[in-house]
Amino acid sequence: MPTPHNNAHENAFAKTVLMPGDPLRAKYLAENFLDDAVLVNTVRNCFGYTGTYKGVPVSVMASGMGMPSIGIYSYELFTEYGVENIIRIGSAGSYSARLEVKDVVIADSAYSDSSFAKVHNGYPHNVNYPDFHINQVALAKADELGIVCKTCRVHSSDVFYSAPGGETYQELAERTGSECVEMESFALFHNANVLNKHAACLLTISDSFVSKVELSSEERQNSFNEMMKVALETAIVL
Repeated sequence: MPTPHNNAHENAFAKTVLMPGDPLRAKYLAENFLDDAVLVNTVRNCFGYTGTYKGVPVSVMASGMGMPSIGIYSYELFTEYGVENIIRIGSAGSYSARLEVKDVVIADSAYSDSSFAKVHNGYPHNVNYPDFHINQVALAKADELGIVCKTCRVHSSDVFYSAPGGETYQELAERTGSECVEMESFALFHNANVLNKHAACLLTISDSFVSKVELSSEERQNSFNEMMKVALETAIVL
């Protein structure tokens, strides 16, 4: 049923939703990869679409930026719209020379200093985990497609711009045990685990703290196609 953040009708979403942060990336995926895509949510321009991929219903919806935002949208998809699986598809900054710009990464865990999980239900830990089965399917599909998909812990940060004199990326990597940084997956994994649902996170490395290489907006869109293909091939077998 509609919520304050989602005006889609009941049963508007497929059981599996791909969730980029950017509404325009959701639009791009729907228009370029899905057949018969229908716009089902427009609230706050966090576009949601449902169509088919190789004949299987799949949805895509933007999450916005940060854990509070994906926390709201994923929770409502799980509880109000009967969604079973959410695969975040986003960008990340690399803390490690092993993860180069344009690499595709799948999160095997997410570390955060956020109070999101503690406030939500008293969860006392700094690490949340994705669904093991989705990760295994994604890795198998990446292999079939000939796409190298690297696994690692990701750092879900509340802060995009750190104050001068704050922790260096090397210190953050060592303290959190992470090889890249983004801003959403910890909250997504937490919601899925609390609600007995399923979630995963696929990322494309868009910039590197190590090499200082950054992708342009156009390069991000084009290089993210590999990640989207892995996510779509995974979605249709869940």
